[in-house]
Amino acid sequence: MFLGVDLGTSGIKLVLTDDSGAIVDSASCAFEVSRPKPLWSEQNPQDWWDGFCAAMDKLHAQHDLSGIQAIGFAGQMHGATLLDEHQQVLRPAILWNDGRCEAQCEEIEQRVPNAREITGNIIMPGFTAPKLLWVKQHEPELFAKIDKVLLPKDYLRLLLSGDFASDMSDAAGTMWLDVDKRCWHADMLKVCGLNESHMPALFEGNAITGTLSDDVAKRWNMKCVPLVAGAGDNAAGAIGVGIVKPGQAMLSLGTSGVYFAVSEGFRSNPESAVHSFCHALPHTWHLMSVMLSAASCLQWYAEQVAKKEVSVLLTELEQATKNETTDTQDRTQNGPLFLPYLSGERTPHNNPNATGAFFGLTHSSSQVALTHSVLEGVTFGLADGVDALHASGVQVDEITLIGGGAKSAYWRQLIADVLQRPVTYRQGGDVGPGLGAARLAQLAMQPEKPIEQICPQPTLDSVYQPNPEKAQSYAQRRAKFSALYQATQEFF
Repeated sequence: MFLGVDLGTSGIKLVLTDDSGAIVDSASCAFEVSRPKPLWSEQNPQDWWDGFCAAMDKLHAQHDLSGIQAIGFAGQMHGATLLDEHQQVLRPAILWNDGRCEAQCEEIEQRVPNAREITGNIIMPGFTAPKLLWVKQHEPELFAKIDKVLLPKDYLRLLLSGDFASDMSDAAGTMWLDVDKRCWHADMLKVCGLNESHMPALFEGNAITGTLSDDVAKRWNMKCVPLVAGAGDNAAGAIGVGIVKPGQAMLSLGTSGVYFAVSEGFRSNPESAVHSFCHALPHTWHLMSVMLSAASCLQWYAEQVAKKEVSVLLTELEQATKNETTDTQDRTQNGPLFLPYLSGERTPHNNPNATGAFFGLTHSSSQVALTHSVLEGVTFGLADGVDALHASGVQVDEITLIGGGAKSAYWRQLIADVLQRPVTYRQGGDVGPGLGAARLAQLAMQPEKPIEQICPQPTLDSVYQPNPEKAQSYAQRRAKFSALYQATQEFF
């Protein structure tokens, strides 16, 4: 068996797999985010350990864990966990969705003019480096005590093995990594008042970083098994659905929208807020466009406007389409436009102040038309990110749809029509990073097996081909959508 540890923002999930890679069981534990001041987002690292122990206790009550061969890690990216020389936590961890350090982002780019070439990214408040510069400037006495900086999942690794280690994909999100050369960059560290001694050792995602300590192993009747480097959450999620080679891509319709594509070598397009990171496998990179509100737009509309369940709204929309009413053509060609920026936007606009809007409402704007507009607006936003990513030169053979929003057949067809290319939907694609972490552990222990055997893509459910007539209509509406953002952005 193999154990995958997925340390998320809202909770931790452990995934247990058998020797064939199938999921045997899982256990989870939730925890809270602290927001003590505007823009701040923090967590107590002790909560991560307590959650891990609680989830392990659940698995231990149901299974003999002595058969686990290795443990892999996945986790929320960019979080700053600060330790002193005695390995004690100095302050609550500053999380990926903390927005306090916008000024420090600008300072880093000014002081390191080639920062974007080194890191492959615009320096944004979500990343780790500007958080440390903020601590240096606002909490100097605490900063002086820092001995090590760890990402969230790697703090758990430390408690399990005593090792300071991280993987390339997670480290790429710190803005201290030379993403092309896959090593810490002295200039990026120096601008934050740090050096390589503050950093964990770097490993590829399928490499062994240490072994489980005796006392931890005895607690759950385990052997002192190897710990494997793992990956940041998105890279681990990609491993879990078999997105491992150039030409493969996935579009995730979760709370946020992520387009993830494996690239042939290091590529970047930071000017359009495309993220360029190392993948979780050696000599492999990926690009990622991020839309901050995707399925959450539909959830907001369902709760705050329509006052109906999302499933009911989608059923009504699909039924109206099957009936081919006059309203069908009206809403797809002349219906309201929806700007989906309910929590700002990342790719391609990099505009935290962007907001959402309905435009073009009339007395004939039905609820079904508004539901369609929400899905359409999110899809247009996703398409902007897809285009920005492809502008880096990445070639994609197949786009796989995953996430809760992908369960809607209507939305899947809409995406194919807007992107004007086929998209695939696979069974069981919504498994999360925990499975990817377990598979990276399996890769470390079974290096002789082909990667496609350990990391297969889920079974194909269906392929959605674009409808040429609808694709042309959506292209015209997408042009209006883009013009609407440009015309209104000064008012955000």
